Amino acid sequence: MKTFNIPDFYRSRIITPIKEFRRKNDKLKRDYAPTLLDFGPVQFLIARHFGFCYGVENAIDIAYKAINENPDRRIFLLSEMIHNPDVNRDLTDRGVRFMMDTKGNQLIPWEELTPEDIVIVPAFGTTVENQKKLAELGINSYVYDTTCPFVEKVWNRAAQIGEKDYTIIVHGKPNHEETRATFSHSKENAPTIVIKDLKQAVQLAKYMTGEVPLSGFATDFQGQFSEGFDPKKDLQRIGVVNQTTMLASDTQGIADYLKNVMIKHYALKPEQVEERFANTRDTLCYATNDNQDATYALLTHQADLVIVAGGYNSSNTSHLVELCEQKFPTYFIESVNKLLDNELIRHFDLFKKEEVVTKHYLPETTPARIMLTCGASCPDAVVEAILMRLLSFFEGTKPVEEVMQAF
Repeated sequence: MKTFNIPDFYRSRIITPIKEFRRKNDKLKRDYAPTLLDFGPVQFLIARHFGFCYGVENAIDIAYKAINENPDRRIFLLSEMIHNPDVNRDLTDRGVRFMMDTKGNQLIPWEELTPEDIVIVPAFGTTVENQKKLAELGINSYVYDTTCPFVEKVWNRAAQIGEKDYTIIVHGKPNHEETRATFSHSKENAPTIVIKDLKQAVQLAKYMTGEVPLSGFATDFQGQFSEGFDPKKDLQRIGVVNQTTMLASDTQGIADYLKNVMIKHYALKPEQVEERFANTRDTLCYATNDNQDATYALLTHQADLVIVAGGYNSSNTSHLVELCEQKFPTYFIESVNKLLDNELIRHFDLFKKEEVVTKHYLPETTPARIMLTCGASCPDAVVEAILMRLLSFFEGTKPVEEVMQAF
């Protein structure tokens, strides 16, 4: 696999060697058991897979290359390159400016750009409309295009099945950058609709089978379907693709549900299924799958709490938090600064959509057992800082060098 030039300050003297050790000893990725770091009064269970994925490392490599190659030119990012505050902060500190926020709201008018400016396309990709605007301004959006190859894989798959007269159903968060980009590219080839969850899939199925009148479609899916979408005609042949950072099990559940609806509604025999439902299993992102599978394996062990690190607007990280919350007290933090002390932690509440402070988050008895993982856009250095800060709250711990001898 291709290697990337990642700044050293994103690496970790603890986390990076552990990852490399596990990779060398499990090249086929069959062992999802967590790594145990036993410091005596506190133990850490580190998830088998987490942190920078291929697509994120590719994006970081290209972004810093753009900075280094253009010291005297203005550099813009269409929006946050990835959903990690540390990475985006460092880029802005180096003079990079964001054209839009994560919801697509314009921060810098297009008219301010000149053909001499550098524009970086984020890892989520961008819309066909944005690509056309850049081209009109004389800017080649493909020079520093950090679009994740696995996002492009979804676009290509959607194009392939669209050319075969299937309607594209995108499982994703309608306002997420990646979903907006996928929707934009998909609708170039086929009627397209975005659904955010199984509940919307169930409602969509009612229009597929004629269970509810078509008059309610535009209201139920407002802003989520392509221009000219005709539910009576366009829901007869479908294929499901996804925002690559969604829960794989959720996407598969939606696809299986809609396929079964088709089978029942049209009385399809096994060999007839693809006449109505396209096979799109291969659009699921490997890193999303690996991180989620590693989290499931992590949760088969016992612990006092879980710390999940990552940007609060990171979709793949929030799904890891949802999984962990089902079993253990879970704290979603974006940096070590959220560990206020050994009594207080400031963390993000997914339900309230805001930061809250929790008291007495650490156990009173030892050895304490803490699970650690993070999202695909979180640097190893952030996880190390969190581990070291937690370690400082316990007395009589073994030296890091002693614990790391095995790696």
